[in-house]
Amino acid sequence: MPNTKKTGDIHLRSTHLDVDYIVDELRNRRVASLESRQRHDIPPKLPSRKILINVAEGLSATLFPNRLGSPELADEGIDHYVGHTLNITLRELTVQIQHELHYNSGLEILSNEDRERSITITQAFAKRLPKVRELLDGDITAAYEGDPAARNEDEVLVCYPGITAITHYRLAHELHCLGVPLIARMISEIAHSITGIEIHPGAQIKGRFFIDHGTGVVIGETAVIGFNVRLYQAVTLGAKRFPVDENGALVKGNLRHPIVEDDVVIYAGATILGRITIGKGSTIGGNVWLTRSVPPGSNISQAQMRREISESGGEI
Repeated sequence: MPNTKKTGDIHLRSTHLDVDYIVDELRNRRVASLESRQRHDIPPKLPSRKILINVAEGLSATLFPNRLGSPELADEGIDHYVGHTLNITLRELTVQIQHELHYNSGLEILSNEDRERSITITQAFAKRLPKVRELLDGDITAAYEGDPAARNEDEVLVCYPGITAITHYRLAHELHCLGVPLIARMISEIAHSITGIEIHPGAQIKGRFFIDHGTGVVIGETAVIGFNVRLYQAVTLGAKRFPVDENGALVKGNLRHPIVEDDVVIYAGATILGRITIGKGSTIGGNVWLTRSVPPGSNISQAQMRREISESGGEI
């Protein structure tokens, strides 16, 4: 009697599946893909998303052991727990950094130079963790002070998706600056998949940053955000256009995202595009579409933008 698996009204008989044929076709697709990228060997391993999830959780636990660490943790064992968790996590991170450096090198085996560089990057990253904790303390305080629904800072830390996204961003940003942008992007995208908040690790964000609610927030690679800035859900700090070179390929790395100065509030659904500046102390209203700089102290509303477009003869 052949094995049969029932899914709804569909019966799948394993004897009717030509697995060998499927395996052959998948191999053909892999080979064709490698050839299209001018690769004829098996590419080096990429960093593992699953392991980086563990790395991000381990780093979060070392930053906030009382709230994100082991639930059985006693006061007298905190330092031991932090040291033990940090050692395990940094060893895992070092291996993932080696994978990225090896992949980028194009060499058949990992070079001694890249092996040493992976250790140097990990050590430099570890030394930045106290500064990351300091920044996150300010972010948590800003969230608590900025949201009347927050009863205490512990609630902000364990419940608010904005803090989860910012924690991943601040860790990823340090790795991005240290020369492992793929791992940094993967850590940021782990938070994106959890929270719906997308922050590119290349963005520059100062302290006391608060994302309220958060779902749908997008912050681009070259965005610069000042001190004490607050964003609400569905805010986009994006690029207005994507210039191409003489061959029609996208130009990479140009400054294309907004600069948001200190003490700015941007309400839900606002879309701010291009290398423009939002002046210090400004308020950008909900659903505003903004592609020009505004001076400090501005108060921009959707109604105002509609009136400006109408008066200039544009279409709404």
